[in-house]
Amino acid sequence: MTGRARLGLSARLKLALSYAGFLAVAGALLLAVVWWYLLRYVPDNDQGLLGISPNRYLLVHTFAPAAAWAMAFLLVFGLVGGWLLAGRMLGPLGRITDAARLAGSGSLSHRIRMTNRRDEFRELADTFDSMLDQLESHVDEQRRFAANASHELRTPLAISRTLLDVARKDPSRDPGELVERLYAVNNRAIGLTDALLLLSRGDGGTFPREPVDLSLLAEEAAETLLPLAERRGVTLDVTGAAARTSGSADLLLRVVTNLVQNGIVHNLPADGTVTVHTESYDGTSVLRVENTGRPVPQDLVPTLTEPFQRGTERVRTDEHAGVGLGLAIVRSVVRAHGGTLALVPRPAGGLVVTVRLPGPP
Repeated sequence: MTGRARLGLSARLKLALSYAGFLAVAGALLLAVVWWYLLRYVPDNDQGLLGISPNRYLLVHTFAPAAAWAMAFLLVFGLVGGWLLAGRMLGPLGRITDAARLAGSGSLSHRIRMTNRRDEFRELADTFDSMLDQLESHVDEQRRFAANASHELRTPLAISRTLLDVARKDPSRDPGELVERLYAVNNRAIGLTDALLLLSRGDGGTFPREPVDLSLLAEEAAETLLPLAERRGVTLDVTGAAARTSGSADLLLRVVTNLVQNGIVHNLPADGTVTVHTESYDGTSVLRVENTGRPVPQDLVPTLTEPFQRGTERVRTDEHAGVGLGLAIVRSVVRAHGGTLALVPRPAGGLVVTVRLPGPP
């Protein structure tokens, strides 16, 4: 038994029956009106005037068979015409169904691209194509992310196995050095795992919302990272006013911390500055982090928010060595909060990162 048989009559058949039924009812009403007004003025006798004038008996026996044939014709005409009209009207729905079936089987590259109509079906097809575009882009991004994550996680595990193999083959090797190197590799793997979990949390958008002031988060992040800035000779300045929004304080603090930390560690040569500014206007809360440093090529800027994408100047070997997810986490969290992220290179070198979030409801 097919799926359509289990579901019942098809939409095309229902429309055809509806058209035929409507036409039959309209025809029956028309015939009833004619019958009523025609018969009420005809004398009711068998012979009529001189035996030749019309009478009700003759009209009934003459009109009734013709009316029956007319009703049968209307019913058949309604069924055939309704079937053809319904097929023409529901044709685009079949294309949309085929596209949905292909998408369900894993093929996201097919598009309907309906161009010869301007109706609700065209709007539905365009919406479905747009959904497939976004879904295909999201799936491709997730595949790239999974491949990069697997590679990044495999690297520290391979290093750990190599170190353990060396220790097993050379018992005289200094265990202190081995422990330190294993600790560094393990710490990096833990940091990468935490970053992946945080990125997944931001992408999912599953977090409680509460009132948040970005200016307070900026001060907290600056206070936490001030020792790092002093060691690198970077001046850290926080300015602006209150910038209130609604969201996860923990995730938004991670956004501010990542931006400020990036501004500090990429601020080369030394003696640079990092300015954190917050403000609110027109119902929008703005966080702007600006840092000096080396010039950032314009073609590199779009890749900075991609997972595991590090420019040549972004590779670090100190205790703040990144895993290539800092700005990817920022973009994910900002997008989950309904905001926008903009990166603009400074003409004199460095970067200006601007986060715009909706104000509190």
